[in-house]
Amino acid sequence: MDVYEAIQKRKSIRSYEQTPVPKESWLRILEAGRIAPSAANRQPWHFIVVTEAEKRKELSKGMFAKFLVDVPVVIVACGDEKASADWYAVDVSLAVENMILAATAEGLGTCCVGSFSEENVKKALGIPENLSVVLMLAVGFPKDKESFMRKVARFAAGRRKKLEEVVSLEMYGKKLEGD
Repeated sequence: MDVYEAIQKRKSIRSYEQTPVPKESWLRILEAGRIAPSAANRQPWHFIVVTEAEKRKELSKGMFAKFLVDVPVVIVACGDEKASADWYAVDVSLAVENMILAATAEGLGTCCVGSFSEENVKKALGIPENLSVVLMLAVGFPKDKESFMRKVARFAAGRRKKLEEVVSLEMYGKKLEGD
């Protein structure tokens, strides 16, 4: 699968098979994150792979994170504020997007989760003070049946905006095709 196909196929999945994700797959996904660009090449990230059911249960306490209980792999993406105070969150996000595309190429589904108590996640996983939890990434084999919440989310998302709606040429408001 080429990168454009992966970008088109990527969807936020909230319902997963209980099939374990092969370690080789999640190692390739982590490698894709590791080689992401970062400001001044500081690489201010640290990723924690969570496969244990009890730990996933702890991570699922956020309002929109309940489904993490049933996800085979959760990658907790952290950033070091001291290593890159202004850019750690952007850098970690770039790394996670690489992981999302790699997971899609592996035939896996993903969903970024920002609904969590950082204090609870840090305590559950022993994350040191110098790291901030930026987001959690659910990874697994998507269920064939579309869940009710997925249908609602798909309906709410409706359509993607057209390129002309989100891009200006040279200055805000100037259309791509010229005025």
